[in-house]
Amino acid sequence: MKPTLLVLAAGMGSRYGGLKQMDGLGPNGETIIDYSIYDAVQAGFGKVVYIVREYFLDQFKAAVGRKYSQVRCTDGSPLEFVFVTQELDKIPGRFLPLNPERQKPWGTAHAMLMAADVIHEPFVVINGDDFYGRESFRIAGDWCRAHTGSQGVYAIVGFELDHTLSESGGVSRGICHYDAKQRLTDVVEHLDIRKDADGVVRGENSATGESVELRGSDLCSMNMWCFTPDYFGKSAALFEDFLEQNSRELKKEFYIPYAVDCMIRGGEARCDVLSTPAHWFGVTYQEDRPAVVAKFARLAREGVYPTPLYQ
Repeated sequence: MKPTLLVLAAGMGSRYGGLKQMDGLGPNGETIIDYSIYDAVQAGFGKVVYIVREYFLDQFKAAVGRKYSQVRCTDGSPLEFVFVTQELDKIPGRFLPLNPERQKPWGTAHAMLMAADVIHEPFVVINGDDFYGRESFRIAGDWCRAHTGSQGVYAIVGFELDHTLSESGGVSRGICHYDAKQRLTDVVEHLDIRKDADGVVRGENSATGESVELRGSDLCSMNMWCFTPDYFGKSAALFEDFLEQNSRELKKEFYIPYAVDCMIRGGEARCDVLSTPAHWFGVTYQEDRPAVVAKFARLAREGVYPTPLYQ
């Protein structure tokens, strides 16, 4: 069974100022998400599910149809595309009406729940505007194929911290903690991580406020997860618990690491930690853009990716 790629793109309209202004960073105007689709196909994925907002759904569908209409899976079959939408009011009816002042979405784990009816196979979740590298998709795809039919066994693709830092300023990263069996115990958020002039990586533990020294080899979460479809039922129950406490809040969000942590602590699931050698990058700061453009240009020159990426 071919795994599915679930792309979190509901925030892209606001981040980029609208779908038409999604940033073309590749040599021929390719967006970061174009490279993720390419890498996923090469890794044997068979379906892409986009989570978007209703107000740019039609534009997004049209853009996808034009760009990927000729893309084929490794077995020659057409790549399947499905679109679902995340909106604030897509929550259990007993929690409606919402606080009218609430504008923030309910977070990444809520967004995932929008795909519960269209995914019935192991799947990988990514951010639509992050570059993960082909090795990461190969590792994640292999894990999914090996866990077809499994339940309560998930995975996170961990990136070496050194491979995710920005030259333009400090970044926030969730550092993965795991046991001797490479199973996740928790993800600890650290703020303002940067490599200082002495070559040492430092950041602030968000829970304690303490400045700590980190290792460049520490594995961190870049929101690339592998799940089996039983995840949806467990997460839906946790979301209701979350809303019991927070449905009138203006800013609280239901995040994937929180949902996974609850499942681990409740004994409902385990989460393997997969290590990738790939270098993550994205446009965290506007100042990052020229470096990202240069990286894609180099990858094209070296033949890692065809140019143009799609004909």
